[in-house]
Amino acid sequence: MKEPVAMAYVNLYGVLGCIPQLCRLDEDCRHILSGLKKPVALCFEVKGGPCRTFRFTREGCEITEGDEGCNAKMRFFSPEKFNAFIDGGAPGMPVKHPVRTIVFLLKVFAKLAERLTYYLRPTPEQLSDRAFFEKNTLLTLYTAAGAISALANTDSISRISAGNTPDGEISVGIRDTVSVTILVKDHVFATVDRVSAAPRAVMEFADIDLANGLFRGEVSTINELCKGRIRLAGMISMIDNVNRILDRVSVYLA
Repeated sequence: MKEPVAMAYVNLYGVLGCIPQLCRLDEDCRHILSGLKKPVALCFEVKGGPCRTFRFTREGCEITEGDEGCNAKMRFFSPEKFNAFIDGGAPGMPVKHPVRTIVFLLKVFAKLAERLTYYLRPTPEQLSDRAFFEKNTLLTLYTAAGAISALANTDSISRISAGNTPDGEISVGIRDTVSVTILVKDHVFATVDRVSAAPRAVMEFADIDLANGLFRGEVSTINELCKGRIRLAGMISMIDNVNRILDRVSVYLA
């Protein structure tokens, strides 16, 4: 069962959380942002839930915690209303520079969200294109990594696994392609888009094809472990806990 507050964090930290990477990977998104006349810092504030600011420039997007420095802001009066917005429902209440917020939301952010859906909800025909396949895999990894921390901190079941995870950095990635780091401190998780200099645990897939097959449930994790195509190193108990949270991620992102 999905918990509304946890779902709001998954949407903001997992799904929308990969917009910076989307803007790097997708030429259409770069073209959309190239038309910006000045930077826009759009904050999504959810009552009883998360609050983050997406800072857009012609060069791309960065995300910061809270609403400091935002020049456009959308407030949602419950996690349920924010989740409905992500699913295609009505936007929240613009509470800072309302005209700028609505215009940017409709003319820019909606187009970026459409591109994100294009990659994260693919058809078999789209996946037959190699360039699309690789971008889909990378964005799925970023989404899942963000969702792991979101659920570790908010979902009642995932917090059990988080409570058994010691401090340290967990490196998750695809060999010679991409690596993200999950930081654990006092059982609180945070996902950052950088390579860990000193990971306490490592989970690394041999290549993009393997990662995609695992994400889609088309290959056996046990078989690939036996073949040595999934590298697990360091404190394996940390990886075990992350994998348990990943099971919950699949429920929330289904």
